[in-house]
Amino acid sequence: MTTGWSGVFPAVTTQFNEDFSIDIEATQGVQDALVRDGVNGLIVMGTCGENNSLDPEEKRTILKAAVEVVGGRVPVITGVSEFDTRRAVAYARDAEKLGADGLMVLPAMVYVPKPEELVAHFKAVAAATSLPIMLYNNPPAYRVNITNEVLRELEGVANIKAVKESAPDPRRFTDLINAFGDRFDIFAGLDDVALEGLLLGAKGWVSGLTSAFPQESVALVAAAARGDWEEARRIYRWFMPLLHLDAEHDLVQSIKLAEQIMGRGSERVRMPRMTLTGARRAEVTAMVEKAAATRPILARKAA
Repeated sequence: MTTGWSGVFPAVTTQFNEDFSIDIEATQGVQDALVRDGVNGLIVMGTCGENNSLDPEEKRTILKAAVEVVGGRVPVITGVSEFDTRRAVAYARDAEKLGADGLMVLPAMVYVPKPEELVAHFKAVAAATSLPIMLYNNPPAYRVNITNEVLRELEGVANIKAVKESAPDPRRFTDLINAFGDRFDIFAGLDDVALEGLLLGAKGWVSGLTSAFPQESVALVAAAARGDWEEARRIYRWFMPLLHLDAEHDLVQSIKLAEQIMGRGSERVRMPRMTLTGARRAEVTAMVEKAAATRPILARKAA
């Protein structure tokens, strides 16, 4: 029943030209660089990929390009974030045809469903594809909670295999494992609760700030995997000021600004998002520059 997925899965950004059209070459460049830096998979068109700011054909073009540039080196998981179930089903079908390795499925956007509606949405998407599915639970962002009761209704859906848990309460990891054992692969989905999730049994981390600091992210998860908690804490404590950005409403702008400062991408975002300005821009810039100046020496580099 498992996906076989583990480790660091950055939620990669979508890169734009000056006219805010999709820059496919730059987007592929970001994706390829992350794979070369050792990440274990890519989440394409999640929140950081600005999924809901993309046209349907743009989504399909980006996914096709991602599958092409990755070339099977790591799994490519695409976000399924649509305003209604009909569109989510259509995209899931197309994603499988385009070569995605899995889907990260969100509740339908804007409308806050009743539990039975949420179950029906997920079941409809799962029935449209044979791809493995990771459900994305983020109650603070989407006002919807994929509760244990909802998951119980989905337990018999064979290709729903994982949960990205972005509730800010680390007790959630233990509650999920107590309730379902190893039925679902659990991924930490909120950057500043990532190490807690790994300690409590998460198999991996769907990460935002990895886009700016991939080597440190890979080293953090590797240290946790081998039980070197002293090393994991050392990296995590250095990283934490930046990881807190993932819990803010302007996380996409902050992460893309961090990417730009680190020479890994552009900060351009599509409206209604706008690039950071003023005091907030200065604050995030200072945080990234301090992190870059104090980067930890990584054990795997010293070996």
